[in-house]
Amino acid sequence: MRDHFQERFPEFDRLASVFQNAGIESRAIAMPLDWYLQPLGLKERNSAYLEVANRLFIESAQNALNEAKISAADVDIVITISSSGIATPTLEARAFVELGLRPDILRVPVFGLGCAGGVSGLVLGAHLAQANPGSVVLIVAVELCSLWFHQDTLTKANIIASALFADGAAAVVLTKARANDCNIVGFGVQHTWPSTLGIMGWDVNDEGLEVVFDRDIPPFVRRQIAPVMAEFLNRLGLTPDAIKRFAFHPGGTKVLEALEAALKIKTGSLDIERSVLKNHGNMSAPTVLFVLKQLLKNATTGTYLMSALGPGFTAVAIPVTVRN
Repeated sequence: MRDHFQERFPEFDRLASVFQNAGIESRAIAMPLDWYLQPLGLKERNSAYLEVANRLFIESAQNALNEAKISAADVDIVITISSSGIATPTLEARAFVELGLRPDILRVPVFGLGCAGGVSGLVLGAHLAQANPGSVVLIVAVELCSLWFHQDTLTKANIIASALFADGAAAVVLTKARANDCNIVGFGVQHTWPSTLGIMGWDVNDEGLEVVFDRDIPPFVRRQIAPVMAEFLNRLGLTPDAIKRFAFHPGGTKVLEALEAALKIKTGSLDIERSVLKNHGNMSAPTVLFVLKQLLKNATTGTYLMSALGPGFTAVAIPVTVRN
């Protein structure tokens, strides 16, 4: 990365510290490294998205179904969360024959939620599962952020994004048909701040999608998140003491520090989030589902509040209860 940017971007040495300070030691990317250094347009990038996202969709969905001991033929509703490529027909339509899904499944593709997609998928899944008692809901989040790295876009946002974002997929199975050790409580909540469209998202240009990533996200979180979380708890009928732990989407080390400071959480206590960030990077929507999986390995009985921030600018949260 240094060799690629240094000669053409005088400020790179000053920004290079973001790679050391990102808290990331390893992350997956969809394509071989040389692929990213070619001239690439929307067609080439999106073709890679369709190929790799389809494979990851099938792998993650099958893993979740196997772990839940549920057959793909028993799935009634499929929610696809992805904001990092264009697929029409959407990913679940491309995968349903190979997965063994029924032709009469309800397909619910969701685009544009970005980093808030994982928790938002759980919120939507909870609504659909409770509206259709006995149904099985499969939620699959797939994001290939790296495909939209632009080697000739010499902006701070592009360089910071190249240090932070990664690729990945995760899936969850929801059903009211049987008791589980982890249960969603209620329907979840959302808050969108007015006049914040420019904080996070995509711009579209001739090369494809270009990241919008405001450097002031951590200060914004420090100022704004505490009253929103208090509002969330009130709307959910919960007190702060009722929450054993927050489970956040790890958007970056500075965002995690801002969350701890704003919510008066002991510094460093969001250790699972930091571990996922360290080992996988910020994969956008799937990342918080990695946090949930890690949390469930050692969680004690109680209520946990999952939450994420994403384009809009939006906060979303949903409580889950664990019985161990």
